[in-house]
Amino acid sequence: MHGIAVALLSEDREHLSALQNRLEATRLGHTVFGHPGFPLGPTDSILRQIQESRAEVVVVDIPPHDAQRAVRAIELIQSNTLQIAIFANGLMTQPTTIVATMRAGACEYLDDAGGSDALLEALTRFSSARTRARGGAGKARILTFLSAKGGAGATTAAVNTAVALQQAHGDVVLVDFAPIGHASLHLNLRPQFGVLDALQNLHRLDVSLLDGLMTTTKDGLHLLAGAQQPYQSVPTPAELARLFDLLVNHYRYVVVDASSRLDATTRLLSDLSNAVLVVAQTDVVSLWSAGRIHGFLEEGTGRDRMRLVLNRFKKIPGFTDEDIQRATNCKVLWKIPNAYQTISPAIDHGAPVVQQENSEISRSFRALATALAEASSDADGGLDLVYGGEKSSARGKAIGRPSLSPVRASE
Repeated sequence: MHGIAVALLSEDREHLSALQNRLEATRLGHTVFGHPGFPLGPTDSILRQIQESRAEVVVVDIPPHDAQRAVRAIELIQSNTLQIAIFANGLMTQPTTIVATMRAGACEYLDDAGGSDALLEALTRFSSARTRARGGAGKARILTFLSAKGGAGATTAAVNTAVALQQAHGDVVLVDFAPIGHASLHLNLRPQFGVLDALQNLHRLDVSLLDGLMTTTKDGLHLLAGAQQPYQSVPTPAELARLFDLLVNHYRYVVVDASSRLDATTRLLSDLSNAVLVVAQTDVVSLWSAGRIHGFLEEGTGRDRMRLVLNRFKKIPGFTDEDIQRATNCKVLWKIPNAYQTISPAIDHGAPVVQQENSEISRSFRALATALAEASSDADGGLDLVYGGEKSSARGKAIGRPSLSPVRASE
């Protein structure tokens, strides 16, 4: 079964059953081990059974009358198991107990009266953090492309970057989350299934079914196609977390085309991503919109991974990268040259321009893909991306490899 493997511990059998019902209601986690009691020492068989069940999360139920035994159990789990997150579940009216459980090693404290929603939010946070960590550890990197305004070229950038990554490294999937998916047209594909089918079948989605939903190009790039007509349903955080948890373990690079989509889904996609690339042009509307997008992502972690990709770039005398940064609150990562006469027929024929060997814009897309592939990961799951040949960051972290300059365009 796909999802987060959870072990449940409670001294009360009724509470244990209630916890299991709350867990199954999230549809994000499933019970792999449940026990009516707590471990008493480092050699307790409960600890061994938690490990053997391959639990990723342990939920420890805090009894209201005597919390000390539960706190001791959290300490034992923390010190005698590896890579297991601990959630404490109890009353929110006992601040001393809450502090004690967090000090003992719990990373979440769940309100016992919060129902499945509180547990779902905690599992979603856990899944998002795990997805980013796995991407940073060398599994899938998630690269999300957003458009500063309609027609800025986000889909073109996403498609060509994905094709370039596939040609150079393989195991790439392009996921089309645009309001109406155009990536299939750029690739001259006729998908039968796509993102909506994956979201509707999450309860039984595995690697085999996921492969069946993909449409493959001649180069081997996988496309999880977008919707072919407008739709009203919005995926929940839990659904997105489950989908990307599977994608990040099955591919080397996950390229997301969010296009001009700006909603709760976009914010969560940005939080899941190692890099958020906003495609803009050097006009007032694009730069104004890019600054507003940065503000929209401000509540999550996506803003710290947001960089500008300037499309159809032409140097404007007296208008510097520093001016762009001040206008948008965002660093410029890349400049794609203005090549409308080359790009337009390539889109019409469904033949990505990056497949052309000798054009300047093809070289620019391939160099962008190389920069994204070779960037190292920071401690928070983002990518250390180059800016102007020098390292810089809004949070003081390095964002680049100084050996590679990102500013590539005809001037």
